[in-house]
Amino acid sequence: MKPSVIIIGPAYPLRGGLSSFNERLARQFMAEGSETSLYTFSLQYPSFLFPGSTQYSKEPPPTDLKIKVCINSVNPLNWIRVGNELKKKRPDIIIVRYWLPFMGPCLGTILRIVKGNKHTKVICIVDNIIPHEKRIGDDQFTKYFIKPVDAFITMSDKVLNDLKTLTTKSARQVTHPLYDNFGEALDVAVAKQYLQIPLQNKVVLFFGFIRKYKGLDLLMEAIYLLKQKGFFKQHDLCFLIAGEFYENAQPYYDLINQYEIKDYIMLKNEFIADSEVKYYLSAADCVIQPYKSATQSGVTPLAYHFGKPMIVTNVGGLPALVPETVGMICEPNAMVIAEAISRFYEEDKRTFFEANIKEEKKKYSWDKITSAICKLAAEAT
Repeated sequence: MKPSVIIIGPAYPLRGGLSSFNERLARQFMAEGSETSLYTFSLQYPSFLFPGSTQYSKEPPPTDLKIKVCINSVNPLNWIRVGNELKKKRPDIIIVRYWLPFMGPCLGTILRIVKGNKHTKVICIVDNIIPHEKRIGDDQFTKYFIKPVDAFITMSDKVLNDLKTLTTKSARQVTHPLYDNFGEALDVAVAKQYLQIPLQNKVVLFFGFIRKYKGLDLLMEAIYLLKQKGFFKQHDLCFLIAGEFYENAQPYYDLINQYEIKDYIMLKNEFIADSEVKYYLSAADCVIQPYKSATQSGVTPLAYHFGKPMIVTNVGGLPALVPETVGMICEPNAMVIAEAISRFYEEDKRTFFEANIKEEKKKYSWDKITSAICKLAAEAT
């Protein structure tokens, strides 16, 4: 008999990668025969803590999922009510996402109450156990959260090693599955027409929300260096930067003006709706991640799904997901990044990489993570 499953974490009407992941994971459990539902936030972040324009999706609600919008991240009375409700439901497995210490008190309290039923196993999928941007109270909130969790799933060596500094509980690393829920690849001409990019233009895509650790400033300096070397006289190349700024955007606009690279950049400073993702990925020759630090990245499995080669920096869990048969790894240095971009085109790397991606992407199936979760739950005592 298949286990009953409840997933706690972002889901519709909340937007973003965590919501997309949780909804796709729920569908996988459902396809395997598990009764599955999601518990998401009625209030995820107070507005002053959220750096983007809105936390909510403009897409229509999914009709195939059971989603309960009920968790208030800042109301302890709500935590007790939700905890008691889940305790009485007695699901076989609760899967909880952990990505930010701010969520530690809320989720830790709910899970402590649930564990009182002496039945439910709690498996945590850890995106970050040590945050990119540290704040007072992080360690205490994370330790409070960890206590009621039975076992952990990580999606990179970096997070697994960080986790081991905080707990000896069971943990298993699973490769981030493909984001295959954004539709299939489109004809490149259709995608470029939708985005108003000339068909002859080559396209390097930087995708996802923008924070300092993602190295967009390094990419802009690399574009400047390519311009200095006359690269753009030989190649009609557009750098498509698509994603909402989660920090002050002005320094980046200042860099564009300082380097005089406006003609080579198409900047879409907005959250990219799920229904539009396929246009951006389909238009690209390759996806670039010039990060200064990283755990894992949801952009990598997205690139795999759409069959796109990658240029990534040698930080965190990025290199492990991009073998030399499907992409290029370089140091987080503007000159080295510029050289990688130049080599990608001048040595026609795209053809070679695309041929190998078809085989490599088979490693990224969703049944691997559901299997790992069920095994950890069965082993938990």
